[in-house]
Amino acid sequence: MRYTLVGFGIALGVHLAVPPFVVSADLDTIRERGYLIVAVKDNWRPLGFVDEQGSLIGFEIDIASQLAEALFGDPTSVVFYPVSNRDRIPAVLDGEVDIAIAGIAATPMRQRIVNFSEPYYLDGTALITNNSSIQNLADLETAAIAVIEGSEAVSTTNYVLPEATLVGVSSYQTALEAIESGRVSAVAGDVTVMTGWIQEYPEYRLLPDLLTVEPLAVVTPKGNQYTTLRQFLDSTIVEWHEDGWLEERATYWGLP
Repeated sequence: MRYTLVGFGIALGVHLAVPPFVVSADLDTIRERGYLIVAVKDNWRPLGFVDEQGSLIGFEIDIASQLAEALFGDPTSVVFYPVSNRDRIPAVLDGEVDIAIAGIAATPMRQRIVNFSEPYYLDGTALITNNSSIQNLADLETAAIAVIEGSEAVSTTNYVLPEATLVGVSSYQTALEAIESGRVSAVAGDVTVMTGWIQEYPEYRLLPDLLTVEPLAVVTPKGNQYTTLRQFLDSTIVEWHEDGWLEERATYWGLP
């Protein structure tokens, strides 16, 4: 599926035991240690989630494993450190992990406190519906749309669809309940989250217009000692884009 911007312009790694006191390491120290420690999501399908067999899988899990392959010649030389959304950046700042690959958009505010690699995927705000009569944004001009309270989707959706009625919900689960009950005609949220929703509930579909685009990137600590680590990440991600590996893995995980 091709998207248009409107409004605003596998191999799995082995879970090694995490040392009790971990300091974010520079590239040389990581190589000497022999494994990479990565903050990831374990409940964000298809970026990182636990499958029916209890294995941690997903697009970002593949990226972390492939980085281990590039560093050590072994995709299992990685510790996956599952984090909540609010702990994704603190895990890097507090030295609990070397890097974070956890659905983190490279925003100007975040760039004040951490550094980001080249983007590995373009996320953004999209709309999802189960109503076959809704084909594009014009069909939602005066509709009721569920948005997560406090999320960027609130201002974005209001800007693009000013005549629509926004219904604030506390979570994607309550958004699901709202659309299932007929209270709303669509839900606005992150493309990656909405993609996972569709994989679980195939009667839903994404509309073909993105309201915003946000680059997802690897988070590293600030500091000159991490320059070579960032350079390694940048060159590796650029290479993956050029040879098509990232796009192939995104397609494999159902990402548009």
